[in-house]
Amino acid sequence: MAAIVTGLIPILRTAVDSTATYKARTVWFGLLCIRLVMIFLAQFPWKALNEDFQCNGTETICTKFCFNKHFDQSIMMTWHFLFILLVLSVLLMEMFSSHVRSSILRKRQKEMSSQAEEGDSVDPTVTVGGKMMIDLHKSKKSVLVYMFSVILRIVVEGLFMYILLYWVLPKVSENIYLCDAQELDKCSPVHQCVVRGVAEKRMSVHSLLFISALVIIYSGMFCLYSICHYLC
Repeated sequence: MAAIVTGLIPILRTAVDSTATYKARTVWFGLLCIRLVMIFLAQFPWKALNEDFQCNGTETICTKFCFNKHFDQSIMMTWHFLFILLVLSVLLMEMFSSHVRSSILRKRQKEMSSQAEEGDSVDPTVTVGGKMMIDLHKSKKSVLVYMFSVILRIVVEGLFMYILLYWVLPKVSENIYLCDAQELDKCSPVHQCVVRGVAEKRMSVHSLLFISALVIIYSGMFCLYSICHYLC
């Protein structure tokens, strides 16, 4: 629980204390918080994976060999890395909104005479509740950056679902695994291996799949809405 609080506080503080905002900003930060909580909960059945994996051989080295052969790809580290990519997809729009805010403030600091000589410029922001909000109706550049960040989020979530379906689930889809350990001299040719807590591990994967599907559906609908509402 302490890890959850430590991870959520900076995200929530950034969402609340920012002086610049944009459409559905709170939703994206909320989804990040949900993703962080789900990863924290889903990793519990996988924490003792080395102890949960057992083979009928008496030699420890044979069991370790079969473990490395069966779980040949990192699981939790991949989850954490993809979460970082999701954070970067949100920070992309945060950096852009900060850039827009700085540009607008610099323009507003210019003298009126200088602005008159240069001609009228379009201010792509409005002030809502004391915060500067990017008005996507006034700037197609802002819409394109926003769409890119949302599409990047969809790609990362799609990659996450692919890894869960084709990397992780097959590892816990069977109750008994046959391991060919004849490469080691001390091991018998074939070992029967099992993974304890298979039901919990499957449920954790299904929970992550549900959240990813939810984010993809919402992001896809929001992309269609943005195209029809801001570009068409």
